[in-house]
Amino acid sequence: EVQLVESGGGLVQAGGSLRLSCVISGFTFDDYAIGWFRQAPGKEREGVSCISSSDGMPYYEDSVKGRFTFSSDSAKNTLYLQMNSLKPEDTAVYYCAASTLVPATSTCDYEYDYYGRGTQVTVSS
Repeated sequence: EVQLVESGGGLVQAGGSLRLSCVISGFTFDDYAIGWFRQAPGKEREGVSCISSSDGMPYYEDSVKGRFTFSSDSAKNTLYLQMNSLKPEDTAVYYCAASTLVPATSTCDYEYDYYGRGTQVTVSS
């Protein structure tokens, strides 16, 4: 059974940093596409950063480029999203996700198969 459990969210002031973690079970990074998504109140869920096992190069949504870094530790079965220079518009519930569809190029632009329950990130101005 595929499971993803996020942690690390919280309240931070604008300009601050947070590191989200996602412990996975039931699959390995090599066989899936993995990613981070977020959903702000009243908005649709959007992809933040995703990695296809085909190319291993992370995709980043334009608004987070240069501020967020997606990494993983296969020995710990854990994904990370390092978020720096946070802005109030980054406020959302953040989800890690996995997909059995592995595109040739990393992208978040499709519906992943599995999502965690999410962790709340709130950035105050």
